[in-house]
Amino acid sequence: MVSAIITTYNRRRFIKEAIESVLNQDYRVEEIIVIDDGSDDGTEYEVKKYPVKYVWKENGGISSARNLGIKVSRGSYIAFLDVDDLWMKKKISTQLAMMEKLGYDISYTDEIWIKNGKRINQKERHKKYSGFIYERCLPLCIISPSSVLIKRRVFEEVGFFDESLPVCEDYDMWLRIASKLPILFVEKPLIIKRGGHEDQLSKKYEALDKFRIQALLKMVNSGLKDLEMKKKTLFEIEKKSLIVANGARKRGKIEEAHHYFEIAHWSRTELNKIECAQQESNLQPLDS
Repeated sequence: MVSAIITTYNRRRFIKEAIESVLNQDYRVEEIIVIDDGSDDGTEYEVKKYPVKYVWKENGGISSARNLGIKVSRGSYIAFLDVDDLWMKKKISTQLAMMEKLGYDISYTDEIWIKNGKRINQKERHKKYSGFIYERCLPLCIISPSSVLIKRRVFEEVGFFDESLPVCEDYDMWLRIASKLPILFVEKPLIIKRGGHEDQLSKKYEALDKFRIQALLKMVNSGLKDLEMKKKTLFEIEKKSLIVANGARKRGKIEEAHHYFEIAHWSRTELNKIECAQQESNLQPLDS
């Protein structure tokens, strides 16, 4: 069974279309759950027109809403839908068929981007990939939560969304998954991603790289066993930290700049240690 989890917060104007895009799937989604993260705009009255499970909670952020959705759902497959996005009619059936045929536990799809009512093209840096894509996920989040179909057991292995991250929680999740599992990219635009709203989370916070750095530091501290993964993660921490530090310095935030310059220095030091150890290992004589 597939459980669809729609998360919303004061987006009554979008909820009808979101729900209907799930109901209109050519594959019958047996469980549709709307997690309302504390709305006070009458969302509840709109949702109750439909055959879905509605759960209201105190406002706690997108991660807490998705996590609650996972916990109350019953499906062996989980699919997320942010309330301002839409699913195309064959989304679930296409992903399920490909995942079962190719043996993947998680897949994501291509997207149609709409910003302020106009279709826009994705940039080269948003290009998507299949397989072991950890390195591809380091620069920025290339996987949209609304496009994901994932087996429940994956969360048992990697844990839930990090509720301490107000944004970039999806970036953090996909890094954790990509470090352990291959991810299937379905090269079809099976969701419509709508942006440009004034109340978007990404507009609320400056320098999103601060939160990406937090996620990357978690990855290093979690004990990445693959040294190449660890090296690439440290390099990304250094790069992002220098960008944030220089930006803070230009804005006169000297203490913040110093903090991120220190992180950049630490990551470079750790990277040098690994590379020196590897060089010494290569110079060791083989046992006769």
